Amino acid sequence: MTKKDLVEKVARKAHLTKSAAADAVNSTFDLIREGLGRGEKVVVSGFGTFVIRSRSSRRGRNPQTGEIIQIPSKKTPGFSAGKTLKRAIK
Repeated sequence: MTKKDLVEKVARKAHLTKSAAADAVNSTFDLIREGLGRGEKVVVSGFGTFVIRSRSSRRGRNPQTGEIIQIPSKKTPGFSAGKTLKRAIK
């Protein structure tokens, strides 16, 4: 399912125009992005939790040259599915 498909389904299910549904979907994603940007955990009850995970720096190898390189630490977004979502998928 693409974002466009999601907007169409939200519009149909909530009896909204596609424009209003697109605003709602985009606002939801923006709020999740902003919360993660501030380092907050975003919990959507019945769905799951969005968190920021830290990856420590490590040594790696350049596959073309075989040279050992240092890979810097970074933060990545993560998602943990909630119980309700896990049960719905089973």
